[in-house]
Amino acid sequence: MISGAHVILYSQDAEADRDFIRDVLDFPGVDAGGGWLIFRLPPAEMAVHPADGPPRHEFFLMCDDLDSQLSGFRAQGVEIIGPVSEQRWGRLAAIRLPSGAELSLYEPHHPTAHSR
Repeated sequence: MISGAHVILYSQDAEADRDFIRDVLDFPGVDAGGGWLIFRLPPAEMAVHPADGPPRHEFFLMCDDLDSQLSGFRAQGVEIIGPVSEQRWGRLAAIRLPSGAELSLYEPHHPTAHSR
């Protein structure tokens, strides 16, 4: 039986991004040995979309109130990348991780699987 999912973010500055995930996103985690942190994620869901090109994967953090979440990030000095984008399926934004990578967030307007 499948017992969970493991997401990997590759980073140019893994230590700084781990600190950000622990301290700013406030995700609890465990030390898998030698300071190698593995974080507990909020409830998750997965969708499969058709692709016009090569297969790819995307990772989004979901939130109930995107404006409030972004406000909290701004107060902590987190860079918000561009304006909020209104999509048919929800509201989309992105933040900058310490490594320079983008992390997408969205407020869904569709039923969510994890709320069942």
